[in-house]
Amino acid sequence: MKQRIQILLLLSMFVAGLRLAYILYERHENQVREATKPAPVTADPDFLVSPKMLHPYDLKSAQELTRQPAWVKVGYSVTYFPYVARHADFAHPAGLLLPIERVEIESVVTGVFPKAAGEKQVMAVFAKNGRTYAFSIGVVKGETFEIYSDQMLFVEDPHELYKRWPKEVWESIDKHEVKPGMNEIQVNFALGMGTAAGSGEGADKTLNYPNGGKPFRVTYRNGKVEEIKAGA
Repeated sequence: MKQRIQILLLLSMFVAGLRLAYILYERHENQVREATKPAPVTADPDFLVSPKMLHPYDLKSAQELTRQPAWVKVGYSVTYFPYVARHADFAHPAGLLLPIERVEIESVVTGVFPKAAGEKQVMAVFAKNGRTYAFSIGVVKGETFEIYSDQMLFVEDPHELYKRWPKEVWESIDKHEVKPGMNEIQVNFALGMGTAAGSGEGADKTLNYPNGGKPFRVTYRNGKVEEIKAGA
């Protein structure tokens, strides 16, 4: 009987030791999993902003652009022309629309661009400095309209869409200036669209901004402006 009790005690101690070892192993594995777990990805609120779209599909629906102001999405990429006697003077470009420039569209019309045979341009007519101009927002091929105003224009004030940005950021944007710490959307609003320079991508990269003839080279680290240089 004494030997049996001793054997049972040894078995109990052995089982208890195994259980303790398993508990310690599980704790260690949990600690390793927690330490190696990737940090949760937090979406940048700026990329969650959803601007209003009008989805124009013909000349009549495009007249919706006249019912509120519009703001240029991609600065220095849209050429505007003098609009005289209900015709756009394509032979004499008047300039480029600025980043986040506000335009009051008076009407949407069609016009023939001399170098595009068989196509008509869909033109947004607006006034600037006491004169009337027009810029293309699409084309007409036969009876089919292709209108790109949703990609070209905001129909809501960007100051309201991105009102979470600090006042000093908006002051820099309105002056077409770039400061360290700004993100790529803010820089696009200040300088227009940039083009890749080098092999960087994602949150770490360098972009060249033509900036209407006053180029800048901007380097981003973790999605924020780290370095600003005059471009070539």
